[in-house]
Amino acid sequence: MLLAITDQIDGSENFVTIDENVIQQAEKQYGASARKRLLAWQELMRTHDSDVLNTLKKVNHFFNVIPFVSDATHWGVEDYWATPIEFLASNGGDCEDFATAKYFTLTALGVSEKRLTLTYVKALRLGQTHLVLAYYPAPDEEPLVLDNLVDTIELSSRRTDLLPVYSFNASGLWMAKQRGKGEVVGEGRRIRPWRELLARMRKIFPQK
Repeated sequence: MLLAITDQIDGSENFVTIDENVIQQAEKQYGASARKRLLAWQELMRTHDSDVLNTLKKVNHFFNVIPFVSDATHWGVEDYWATPIEFLASNGGDCEDFATAKYFTLTALGVSEKRLTLTYVKALRLGQTHLVLAYYPAPDEEPLVLDNLVDTIELSSRRTDLLPVYSFNASGLWMAKQRGKGEVVGEGRRIRPWRELLARMRKIFPQK
């Protein structure tokens, strides 16, 4: 059964507050540990570190301790992209949940959306598709990969176990070309689960 929680966060740069009613609902459904995880996330989004690499490491590690659970097992549906609140409160999710939670957290911390893309890859060792988050230090530079499979953040060229397929964010959709963003082919919102998640996330991070 899907989480019966209406996500709501009041936020401004470096100050994010999760509505207490949301925390209470999560605690009632998932226990005291759900409250702790949500408050820890709130605290993470209130911290500021001028070193972007440190920020990437903190966010990557924060979410990577959450157990991986398939949507079928966790939500009882074939494919469901959870909000970060659902992901943290329920203490489980799949690769899309890890990658999107990192994406939204980093943008809340002031990292430009232009530096971030969600990238579908083929995980060669697993023999299946997989979603990671890529961070570009500059538009033409090789991206760093944030992945729930490993806790270290590596340059994409070092992740020879991953074969890029396509990338997207709230602004665009790119077919993979070597290790860069590749050719622009449309809007990221064309991806239905991502579009639906963005709609739900507007309640969490209202557009300014």
